[in-house]
Amino acid sequence: MQEGYNNQQLDFNPHRRLLFITARQKKNKSIKPHIIILTLTIYDIKMSSIERMSPLDLLDLNLTNLDPLTENYDLGFYLNYLNKWPSLFSTVKDHDAGIVGYIMGKLEEQHPAMRHSEHYTPWHGHITVLTVAPAWRRLGFARRLTEQLERGSDSNDAWFVDLYVRAGNKVAYDMYKGMGYSVFRRVVNYYSDDPSGMSEDGEDAFDMRKPCSRDKKLEHVRENGENFPVGPEDVM
Repeated sequence: MQEGYNNQQLDFNPHRRLLFITARQKKNKSIKPHIIILTLTIYDIKMSSIERMSPLDLLDLNLTNLDPLTENYDLGFYLNYLNKWPSLFSTVKDHDAGIVGYIMGKLEEQHPAMRHSEHYTPWHGHITVLTVAPAWRRLGFARRLTEQLERGSDSNDAWFVDLYVRAGNKVAYDMYKGMGYSVFRRVVNYYSDDPSGMSEDGEDAFDMRKPCSRDKKLEHVRENGENFPVGPEDVM
């Protein structure tokens, strides 16, 4: 860490830390911008930890759930996930700010009556929510949370982990692609609204998958999945 910058000086919100160090950097031209970012990144990671969600933690989700892109659910919905799939429900806890990110998932498969359908989805892990508060993004927490859920799915003998992302959400698409996920199919009009305003019917979703160790032959992933359209009824 740069001389003159100790934990006591940096021990507050990331935005304030950035303003503080940037102001000091203007006075001391020898401190390079990339050193500032590296210092902040190392500090934030050290001051945060990945932990299992607890019932009391559900009362401390404001920093993440105030994000307009994060789906909000009633308390019963969260408790149901926590009770059924505790190993797939993890948080990022900051030393000062509390919970600044979380992932919530489940294990599922389609009804046995669907087994002869080409759209049948076998036993797998599913990411229902992954969110990190804006001030803590780009620090690798989304990847660490996702890896935690993947390990939980793997230990439960899942074939793969999947998630749905809006076809127009390139940022999320690129993030998951960088984690090893690929599009398996396009679910037409999966979302009832289209934020871009380009369609009155809704927006398509990409069903993105990452194989678990059980799928040694990669039977449940494919290339060019964007070109395999299905209806919402096929994924229920």
